[in-house]
Amino acid sequence: MRFKTLTIAVAVSLGLCAFSAQAQSSDDSSSNSHRHAKSSEAAELQAMKAQIAALQAQLANLEQRTQAQADSQEQLRQANVAQVAAAQAQVDAQRAEINKLKDRKLDLSHMHYKGLTFTFGGYLEAATINRQHATGADISQPWNGIPYPNATNYHMNEFRQSEHQSRFSMLVQGDPSDTVHLAGYYEMDFQGAATNSNTNESNSFTPRTRNVYMTVDWDTPGLHFLAGQNWSLLTMNKHGITPRDEWSPQEIDAQYSVGYNWTRQSQLRIVKDWDKKFWLGLSLENPETTFGGTTALSGATVTLPNVSGYTSAITNMPDVIIKGAMDPGFGHYEAFGIARGFTSRYGSNNHETYGSGFGGSFQLPLFNKHVDLMGSAMKGRGIGRYGSGALPDATLTPDGRLSAIKETTFLTGLTYHVTKTLDLFAYYGQEREGKDAYTVNGTAYGYGNPLYVNSGCMTEGSPLACIANTERLTEASAGGWWSFYSGRFGKAMFGVNYAHITRQAFAGVGGSPETSDNMIWTSFRYYPF
Repeated sequence: MRFKTLTIAVAVSLGLCAFSAQAQSSDDSSSNSHRHAKSSEAAELQAMKAQIAALQAQLANLEQRTQAQADSQEQLRQANVAQVAAAQAQVDAQRAEINKLKDRKLDLSHMHYKGLTFTFGGYLEAATINRQHATGADISQPWNGIPYPNATNYHMNEFRQSEHQSRFSMLVQGDPSDTVHLAGYYEMDFQGAATNSNTNESNSFTPRTRNVYMTVDWDTPGLHFLAGQNWSLLTMNKHGITPRDEWSPQEIDAQYSVGYNWTRQSQLRIVKDWDKKFWLGLSLENPETTFGGTTALSGATVTLPNVSGYTSAITNMPDVIIKGAMDPGFGHYEAFGIARGFTSRYGSNNHETYGSGFGGSFQLPLFNKHVDLMGSAMKGRGIGRYGSGALPDATLTPDGRLSAIKETTFLTGLTYHVTKTLDLFAYYGQEREGKDAYTVNGTAYGYGNPLYVNSGCMTEGSPLACIANTERLTEASAGGWWSFYSGRFGKAMFGVNYAHITRQAFAGVGGSPETSDNMIWTSFRYYPF
C-alpha cells in the first residue's frame, strides 16, 4: 500500500512540474512586470524537483527492500520444500526398514559365548510311506529285503507314518587366529533301534548319531583335518571336499537312492586344496563287513566277524580312501579309490582277503542353472556296503577264506528348479553283484551259485527253498519339493516322490526269481532355523 502511495505522489509531482514549465513558456512574452513572479516560480520548481528526486530515491530504496523481502520469502519457501522432502525420505526409509523387519526371519540359529559361535539346524518331519508290497520297515527302505511272492508280506500293502527322520544339529566354531579355524559338529535323528544297531552303513547306535566330528582348517597351507563320524570321503560333495557340503538325493526315503554311494562312519581325514579349485583327500575309515551266500562249511568251524554290534569289524586295517575333486568354474568333478581288508579264521589260522574299488562323479549346472545334471559310478570288489542297496561285501570259499564280491553301481539324475520355491527331480540307479560261486563234491558254496534252489520263490507257502541271492537292484524315481512358506519364522516345505524298485536274483535251480515294489512317500518339513 505504501509503495502505491509513493508512486501516485511522484506522478502528481511530475505532472505539476510539466504544467509549470508550460506556464513559464507561455508567459515569456509578458511584460517585465511579471519577472519577479517568474523568479518565484523557478524557485518553487527547483524545490519541487528536489522533492521529486527525494521521492524517487525513497521509491528505489523501497523497491530494493521489497525485492529483498521477496527473495527472503522464496529462500524460506525452498528451505521448507527441502525440509519436507528430507522428512518424507526419512519416513519412507523407516517404513522400508519396518517392512524389512516384518519379513526378516527370526534369527534364533546363532549364539555367541566366550568367542565361540553356536549355529543350530535341523527340521521337524511328518512323513507317510505307502508300499505295494510290505517290508515292515520305517522311513529307510531295505532294498535287498523286498519280498518275493513266497512271502506273506508280498501280498499285503503297507501304509505307515513316521517322524523318525526329524533331526537336530549344532555347529560350534572358533578362530584361534585369522588363518586357523576350529569347529565341532553334532547331528542326530530318531531312526535308531537298540535291538539291531550296527556299523554297517550309517553306524546307527542309539541315540542315533548321524555325525559327530571336529575339524581344523589352516588357510595358509590350504589344509583341512577331520576326526570323528561323518559321511565317507567317497560320498559326493557339492563343492570341493568339505564337510557339511555333501550331495545326497532329494528323495524322502532315508535310504536315499539305489546306486548312491555313501556311508557315515568314524574316520581320520586330511585334505589339501589349491586355491579352492583343486582338492586331494585321504581318509582312514571304520571297517565293516557284510556277508552273502554261504555262512558255514560242512564239517568245519569258521570264525567270522559278527554282523551286528561293536565286534562286527574284525579286520587288520581301516578302509583307506583317497579322493580328488576339482571345481574349474563349470561343474564339479570327483574321482576316488578305496582299499579294504577282510579277516576270517579257519584251520587254526587267520586268513586275510583284500578288496578295492574306484569311482567318480560329476555335477553340471545347465540352462542358466535352472537344471542340475549329476552322475556317479563305482566298481570294485568288496564294496557292497558303500551302496544304498547294502549288498554283501564278501562270501566264503570252501577252504574257509573270505572272497570279496564284485560290484558295480551307478546313479544319474536331474533336478529342475522350476521356481525359487519349487524343485522337481528324477533319478535312475542300479547296483549289481558279480557271481562268486564254488562247488565241491556236489555241494554249492559262495554267492550266486547256480546250484542254489530258487524253486519256492514264486509261490506263497511253498515248501521248496528260496535262496535267491540278489544279483541286481534297480530303481527309477521322481518327485518334487514345494517351499510354501519362507520368512521370519523359518521355512516350511512339502515333498512327494514315487519310486519303482526291481530286485532280481541270480539264476539257480528253479529259475531266476524277480520281484518289484512301487512306493510313494510324502513329507511335511519345518525348518525353524
